[in-house]
Amino acid sequence: MNVVVVESPTKASTIGRYLGPDFTVVASYGHVRDLLPKDGSVRPDDAFAMDWTVSDGAEKHIGAIGKALRGADRLFLATDPDREGEAISWHVRDELGRRGLLDGVAVQRVVFSEVTKSAVLDAMAAPRDLDDNLIDAYKARRALDYLVGFTLSPVLWRKLPGSRSAGRVQSVALRLICTREVEIEAFKPREYWSIEADLDTPRGERVVARLAILDGKKLGKYTLGDQETAEQAAALVRSGRYRIASVETKRVKRNPAPPFTTSTLQQEASRKLGFAARRTMQVAQQLYEGIAVDGEQVGLITYMRTDGVQIAEQALRQARDVIGQRYGKAYVPEKPRHYRTKAKNAQEAHEAIRPTDLARTPQSLAAVLKKDQARLYELIWKRALASQMASAEIDRVSVDIASDDGRVGLRATGATVAFDGFLRVYQEGRDDARRDNGDDADDERRLPAVKEGEAMAVADVTPNRHVTEPPPRFSEASLVRRLEELGIGRPSTYASIISVLQDRNYVRLEKRRFVPEDRGRIVTVFLESFFSRYVEYDFTASLEGRLDTISAGEIAWREVLSDFWRDFAGAVEETKGLRVKQVLDALDETLGRHLFPAEDGGEDRRCPSCEDGRLGLKLGRYGPFVGCANYPECRFTRPLADGGDEAAEPRTLGNDPESGLPVALKRGPYGLYVERAVAEGAKEKPKRVSLPQDLAPDLVDLETALGLLALPREVGAHPETGKPITAGIGRFGAYVKHDGAYRSLPRGENVLSVGLNRAVVLIAEKKGGAKLLRELGAHPEGGEAVTLHTGRYGPYVQHRRLRASLPKGASDEDMTLEGAVALLAAKAKKGGAKKKTAAPKRKSTAAKAGGRTRAKAKRASGRQADAPADGAP
Repeated sequence: MNVVVVESPTKASTIGRYLGPDFTVVASYGHVRDLLPKDGSVRPDDAFAMDWTVSDGAEKHIGAIGKALRGADRLFLATDPDREGEAISWHVRDELGRRGLLDGVAVQRVVFSEVTKSAVLDAMAAPRDLDDNLIDAYKARRALDYLVGFTLSPVLWRKLPGSRSAGRVQSVALRLICTREVEIEAFKPREYWSIEADLDTPRGERVVARLAILDGKKLGKYTLGDQETAEQAAALVRSGRYRIASVETKRVKRNPAPPFTTSTLQQEASRKLGFAARRTMQVAQQLYEGIAVDGEQVGLITYMRTDGVQIAEQALRQARDVIGQRYGKAYVPEKPRHYRTKAKNAQEAHEAIRPTDLARTPQSLAAVLKKDQARLYELIWKRALASQMASAEIDRVSVDIASDDGRVGLRATGATVAFDGFLRVYQEGRDDARRDNGDDADDERRLPAVKEGEAMAVADVTPNRHVTEPPPRFSEASLVRRLEELGIGRPSTYASIISVLQDRNYVRLEKRRFVPEDRGRIVTVFLESFFSRYVEYDFTASLEGRLDTISAGEIAWREVLSDFWRDFAGAVEETKGLRVKQVLDALDETLGRHLFPAEDGGEDRRCPSCEDGRLGLKLGRYGPFVGCANYPECRFTRPLADGGDEAAEPRTLGNDPESGLPVALKRGPYGLYVERAVAEGAKEKPKRVSLPQDLAPDLVDLETALGLLALPREVGAHPETGKPITAGIGRFGAYVKHDGAYRSLPRGENVLSVGLNRAVVLIAEKKGGAKLLRELGAHPEGGEAVTLHTGRYGPYVQHRRLRASLPKGASDEDMTLEGAVALLAAKAKKGGAKKKTAAPKRKSTAAKAGGRTRAKAKRASGRQADAPADGAP
């Protein structure tokens, strides 16, 4: 009896039918063991000994394999044909041997890159031993990731509470994203102009050309730097008389792209299908493991984790046959195309990703594939077929047009496809295509036939304004491509790298582009400042290269680990004396322009609450936040734009000192809130108050929660009316209230600390949309401040209840205290002070009753204006 172990139950079912009744095929369901998730599972001082444990849920799969082995003679380990597959086979063999289940059983390894009957039977006929070099490379990689994670992450947690773990490769990918964001923030757009001229041939055919020479000199990109210069150039172009100076026609060949590797498949699926890397790999796995076609389970594509671009000879012959049958002999090149990868450290151990049978067209499988499966299969089929098709031939035409006086030169370019070749089937997508100059559009334009010396008449001249663009943020496709170019990561890791960065809330996807969260930027700056070597691209790529040399048997795995650990452990040791203030100072300085951006591109650290405090990066129990230097007098805080709120999980903050009842931070259907419990058996409901939107949950302590639960609070009496001003939180957020009128508290202002002066200003701004510009000083007679405002009818000055508009044409920037006092005095002489209005006449009882009835009806219909309500969400 023979037992075969594969990774998935789908593959087990398919292969079981291929092999027949003499074989029992069981699934391991992926990895069955991993390192114990605790410190000390890899011991550098003990020759890097490792402690493995059976993974959660894997015990039953190991048990099923052991049960199948009863009475068996041979065990074939048929896991995936890569380093991870070799590792899974090793774990299965090692764990079964440790349990004494392999006595008298011969263990061999078989590999196949496609799940087809012929491929599986050929593999079973040529078994081999497990590859110790691949297993050693796996051990080294797993030990490295473990040592970095369990050594560096605690440093992060101690120095930057609230930070998540730092992965060896993920940290470098995060640095790429953060560095690009810094480049975007530092980018200064630059204006430039181009001149486009429409000219007519003697036959009335239109040619569109661009200005290339001005005053006898070649035009640079920024030669025309403003509209005035561009208009002058356009006028010169309009005034000229033109002839064709030269016509150059050149036929060029365009070759097809090679068939897919893992990274290029992920990139193209992202561009053309909108798939995330993880989704691409999920669907590709389904196509590889097998789909029911004509009643038989069959693998439709070759193994999808590969960096090789070569294709098996049998597949090459079939591709040429299919091309000839479908498109004709002209589309079949003289010789098959053989590709070599350009990626750094590529293994090329496996074929490129291709259909297992190119005769299975996407159309023939449409009825059996799900939507995403069909779209990805079509992409793979077209790319593989196109890679073996004839080159496209394109005629490129360049026409130079010169003025008779030689001052102006124009150039028109165009292209026509003479033979479409592989373009008939497939054209590769592009990332971040730039069209600042419209050159791509010009290349695709078809030009009429013209001859040298032919006169050209100017029909129209148009100056076009352009502005340079910042470098684009990374998409999934462009990030994978950049990682591959740098030699960082491997085919099996790209999807997980991206997923980990998102899961840890280090980055977010916005319009399919990666935007680093503040948390991610802080971790990156910390690593760059104190562990710079370990986030350098060259170092990471070099380490990946050394791991690959282990696979080739060229170096011992413990030697690679020893070299790395010696320097890394020393770097970690140096940070033990690092004070948190040193870390904060480094982060605060580096991230200043990002955390406190000013309109001029610099920093604005002025506290919006106390107005004279300096904002800076602070550290709380649950991580960094922005706070005022005037603490505790000013309690202004602002959370970082985090994208995550792990600290917001339900947690008890302490007991209310008055009632002794517990106070907790919780999450409800409408967001986060604080709650004070009620005594056991009490009938009243617990008091709840929503968290203000700009209050980070990790900054909420017992004092803050009690302050929120005490809302609404009285801020003070209004200096004009004497009526109380209160502050609270209602259904529309934080507010201040005076005489029945509400004013929302601007984002960034603390409802617990907003003062009387600020509340009065907010209430004044509410009336007629007025806004306080500045205080001019104390009035020489009254002592209270004279203020300058802008309102619905323009700027005015105010002292107490007296207001005076600025004269027509006067600038509020030039207004002084003396000028304001003079305006107020003139206004007072004219009787400008507000008079008390006469008390309204009493309504009759009937009128009152009618008013109450109308008010009730209005409330019942839901048309009454809502005011913010206190209390829980």
